[in-house]
Amino acid sequence: MKKSLLMIAMLLPIITSAQKKTESPKSFDLIVGAYTSGSSKGIAVYRFYTETGRLAYLSQIDDVSNPSYLTVSNNNKFVYAVNENDNGEVSSFSFEPKTGKLTFINKVSTLGGAPCYISVDKDQKNLFVANYSGGNIAVLPINEDGSIAPAVQTIKDDGHSVNKERQEKAHVHTAVLSPDEKYVLYTDLGTDKINITKYKGGKSNPIVPAKPAFVSVKPGYGPRHLAFSNNKKTMYLITEMGSTVVVFDYNNGKLKQRQDISLLPDGFKGETGAADIHVSPNGKFLYATNRGDANDISVFAINQENGELTFIERKPSGGKGPRNFVIDPTGQYLLVAHQNSDNITVYKIDENTGKITSTVARITVGNPVCLKFAPAM
Repeated sequence: MKKSLLMIAMLLPIITSAQKKTESPKSFDLIVGAYTSGSSKGIAVYRFYTETGRLAYLSQIDDVSNPSYLTVSNNNKFVYAVNENDNGEVSSFSFEPKTGKLTFINKVSTLGGAPCYISVDKDQKNLFVANYSGGNIAVLPINEDGSIAPAVQTIKDDGHSVNKERQEKAHVHTAVLSPDEKYVLYTDLGTDKINITKYKGGKSNPIVPAKPAFVSVKPGYGPRHLAFSNNKKTMYLITEMGSTVVVFDYNNGKLKQRQDISLLPDGFKGETGAADIHVSPNGKFLYATNRGDANDISVFAINQENGELTFIERKPSGGKGPRNFVIDPTGQYLLVAHQNSDNITVYKIDENTGKITSTVARITVGNPVCLKFAPAM
């Protein structure tokens, strides 16, 4: 008996240590990208507390022109932001998680106008930028010090679709890596296509068109953002002009459409502009925002067998122009950036039902359009 008690006593520190290592962080840094045509001057950083859902201001870096979309490096040391201007550029910053401080490193051309989306691979070799008015995707290598090297590749789309005002030419909107990072998929609002490229990570021509090289959606839909299911077998597309979510079976770079579900209530009349889409950390629910006269968030349950969606609820977003949003890594809160009402709203969500249950906080931020979480170390 004494020996058993001694062994338990010896094991307790090991068990306690292991528990501490697996505990989720209680706070994160929220990095906010914005348009600088209004009151915002650059990128702001807030501390987000998962125990309360509250936000506290940490820092801001000014004189960053239109950092409308951001991405954080896998090692949490660098932040990259597009500069959504006619002469498209992308900027790099060193990042200090403890203080939230951003320090400018360098800026290079994206070889296309109005860059609106940026992503980075896990090995931090390359950045992938979607140039909206340029109608192309650009690949830019990352140097060891986190700075950005000149673009090594661009792929330009050609064509148009049925909406003569908005689809007169290619308008590339996202550049998303597949979960295994063997592919880069990019949407083209102007041609109603999702383009598929193989990613090989080489120094020249890192991406090459796959076979097939694209899938098309209904004319006039305007593909915007993408999200993958947790089991990596389903991909979800939000269409900006169609205000729908299109569900695809995904298998090694190949897409097969399974479902097309509207974000609009029956009989809705007015302007819309579906914006962003995310899967909850537990993989059970999908959320999508819609702008225009809708200004709401739709919630869907995800069928764990086939990825299909079932509508749960539709809630007002708490502001005007709900563009980008994030779900915190613990799965308790949903934060929405409202471009046209200068605020970020924090909602509590029920992890079991997926429903939005209450408003926790609201802060004033000028023209917020992108929210990214990073571990606060």
